[in-house]
Order: sequence, then structure tokens, then C-alpha cells
Amino acid sequence: MFTKLLFTATIILVAWLVVRNRWRADDDEPGSLSNQRSAALGPLMPRGAVKLAAYGVVILMLVGTALYLFQDWQHAREIVQLQVVNVYSGQVERYEAQRRDISRRSFVTLDGRRIQIAEMERLIQIERQ
Repeated sequence: MFTKLLFTATIILVAWLVVRNRWRADDDEPGSLSNQRSAALGPLMPRGAVKLAAYGVVILMLVGTALYLFQDWQHAREIVQLQVVNVYSGQVERYEAQRRDISRRSFVTLDGRRIQIAEMERLIQIERQ
């Protein structure tokens, strides 16, 4: 997970450096043909608008990320009902646990007990409405 974030940050940094160097190169060459054309046509978009749009996109991405992380945290804290069914005897035991505390063959109940599920038992997870 951390490597994905680091890779994304590296790509953004490289793109920012490339754009910054191109803008500086355009400003440094007063007599170049591209500057003469752009002076005659005018800028496509003012730099202030481009900066504002970039900041808006970054803020939108940060808000979206925060919303996603909050929803994931909230989903993990939901309380679900669990039923452990012994296949051979038909005995059913009921428990409640937070979703984040459930793993493949064990879970931790709300009162702190760790329950291990045997191979012959089935775990049924019931969603609360």
C-alpha cells in the first residue's frame, strides 16, 4: 500500500517538474518563434486559472480520499451478528463482533473473547439492517 502511494507521489512530482521546466524555458527565450506566436494569439488560459484549477483538482482528490477512508473505517466498525453452526450436531451459537475483528477461522466478540472455528463448523455472518 505504501509503495503505491510513494509511486503515485513520484509520478506527480516528475510531472510537476517537467511542466515547471517547460514554463521556465518558454519565459527564458524572448525571441523564439513559439513566444512570438503565443504573443500574437494570447494565452489559451491564464496561469492563474491553471493554478486555480490544479489546486481545485488536488483539493477534490484529498476530499475524495478522506471520504473513502472514513467510509472504510465506518464499515470496519459495524457490528455484525455471527452464527457458528456445527455441521454434525446442528448446534448453533450466536455472537456479535465488529467487522474488522473477523478473520478466516476466528473472530473477537464484543466482550473480548477470541473464538476459533473448527474445520467442521460453519460461520454465518448476518448483516444488520
